[in-house]
Amino acid sequence: MTTRIDRRMAKLKAEGRPALVTYIMGGDPDYDTSLSIMKALPVSGSDIIELGMPFSDPMADGPAIQAAGLRALKGGHTLARTLKMASDFRAGDDETPIVLMGYYNPIYIYGVDRFLADAKASGIDGLIVVDLPPEMDEELCIPALKAGVNFIRLATPTTDDKRLPKVLENTSGFVYYVSMTGITGSALADTAKVSAAVTRIKGHTALPVCVGFGVKTAEQARVIGASADGVVVGTAIVNAIANVLGPKGEKTADPAEAVATLVSGLAQGVRAARLAAAE
Repeated sequence: MTTRIDRRMAKLKAEGRPALVTYIMGGDPDYDTSLSIMKALPVSGSDIIELGMPFSDPMADGPAIQAAGLRALKGGHTLARTLKMASDFRAGDDETPIVLMGYYNPIYIYGVDRFLADAKASGIDGLIVVDLPPEMDEELCIPALKAGVNFIRLATPTTDDKRLPKVLENTSGFVYYVSMTGITGSALADTAKVSAAVTRIKGHTALPVCVGFGVKTAEQARVIGASADGVVVGTAIVNAIANVLGPKGEKTADPAEAVATLVSGLAQGVRAARLAAAE
């Protein structure tokens, strides 16, 4: 199969630059605002969108993304509405890849077969399900691949060479390298170690390697993008939304505009990076 993710990564490789992968929580702070933010991402320079599925018990998310999920859930956001958001976005953009990111519980409750059919119909290209290890590939990963949806796996600094082949076995689209242990939104990892880790992962796979956790500025995006095939930014974007919300959730400025400003800067950083293979 060839997905929008595959085509986008191949295009960027030909251009000699890494992807800017941007994360937002679906439904944060409300449906209409979240959709307007999503629509602003590609215009501002995002190459791939990660769309968060809000969940009440997110074990790997830092405070900012947890808060975003709670805002979405309090506003009545559901997995079905996240899929509708993707579908509404697709009405005006059939090119930008969309990756759903979150936890297995909402998908399990929704029903795997129904979920994959609806996700495909909504224009979803890939899944990142952080709490499903490779040993559970029959649950969702294999059915997703059969449905033509990429299943993107996380690798971490603790994923050694013995474990890595198992992690990569059914991975497609790209590999998401979490550049540090711990929760999202932590400090930026040592860039020399990130570069070494990307090289090590590439020794096991031909897939692109995207690096996330901790990237907040254009300069950080440029440095990470020098060795990675993609730079993932999430917490900084979620914080940009939170920063224009008042104590009762009222908007003090336009969240889409705040996100667009941040993403435009990050995109400049990514475009200033040059992959080693293209130098």
